[in-house]
Amino acid sequence: MKYIVGIVRIFVGILFIISGFIKLNDPVGFSFKLEEYFSQGVLDLPFFMPYALAISLFVVIVEVLLGVMLILGHSRKFTLWSLLLMIIFFTFLTFYSAYFNKVTDCGCFGDAIKLTPWESFTKDVVLLVLILLLWYGKEYITPLLHNKVNTTLLVASLLACMGYAYYVLNHLPVIDFRPYAIGKNIEEGMSVPEGAPKPIFEYAWKFDVNGEEQIIVTNGDYPTVEGDFIGVDTEEVQKGYEPPVHDFTIEQEGEDHAGEFLQEPKLVMVIAYDLRKANTMIFNEIKKMADSAKEQGYKVIGMSASGPDQTSALQKEHDLDFEFYFTDETTLKTIVRSNPGVLVLEKGTITQKVHYNDLDELPF
Repeated sequence: MKYIVGIVRIFVGILFIISGFIKLNDPVGFSFKLEEYFSQGVLDLPFFMPYALAISLFVVIVEVLLGVMLILGHSRKFTLWSLLLMIIFFTFLTFYSAYFNKVTDCGCFGDAIKLTPWESFTKDVVLLVLILLLWYGKEYITPLLHNKVNTTLLVASLLACMGYAYYVLNHLPVIDFRPYAIGKNIEEGMSVPEGAPKPIFEYAWKFDVNGEEQIIVTNGDYPTVEGDFIGVDTEEVQKGYEPPVHDFTIEQEGEDHAGEFLQEPKLVMVIAYDLRKANTMIFNEIKKMADSAKEQGYKVIGMSASGPDQTSALQKEHDLDFEFYFTDETTLKTIVRSNPGVLVLEKGTITQKVHYNDLDELPF
């Protein structure tokens, strides 16, 4: 039992540290996921949405610290209680998402590892069992080092988490797991490889046969039945291949210009997913950057999910000499964790991506 508890202790601790660090690398992305959970139609807790970022930071730092505390054997009772309560909450959340099909990705491992709702629930059930095992053998969880050394390491971990969070919030994630990372080609990300799995649908055809309802299930073919057709229910029983880049458009007046712009040899995208939440004061600096980029032969465009009234007002206020195009808000949030942020592309390949605090890193 001693050795089993020791192995489980290390495994659970490392898993919590890895899971927490991946989300700590992108706390803004995790806050978007929390907003999805808090929204109406899911948990219906919209009053928490303004605090999503603060909650995400608190949760991921606590997750990392609990992993460290478990491995060090520090404050055993507090650590085990905290781990148990946290995993019970996460298990409820993932079950709710899976059973009611509310949130298709829990965000447990950020964008690094995508899990389906049922996979997330299964993972949490396994962790719950392992944490209960640790409770059963808690007498074998002893301090790894001297108490003062453990406390020093824990404080150092807390300071490291806070420093790392401060950096990524004021710049961009250090490790970019998304399909819009530097070096990725957007058009290639949108393509479907030959032989990729296609979705499979199941059709439940309803007929009135001699006054009785009869249901015939097929995978698409219309059944031959001597009766009157009532209706059909369609269910996707197996998902097909979904390219990593989807729902990417650059629209203006109902026309998609993505194909045209992704062929530009020198393109700058100024991205602001929501101008109501954006740091609009920085557009004075973006104006200078855009003018300099155009002088060096770059095509400059703006991309936002805000309406034309807002984008026109912004252009007028800051004398911006480039046009804005519409792109889905979720897509823009995925592209860059900065509002606004700037991308530099060469024929669809992202060569540079910066937070608005790092405009001076651009080559123009």
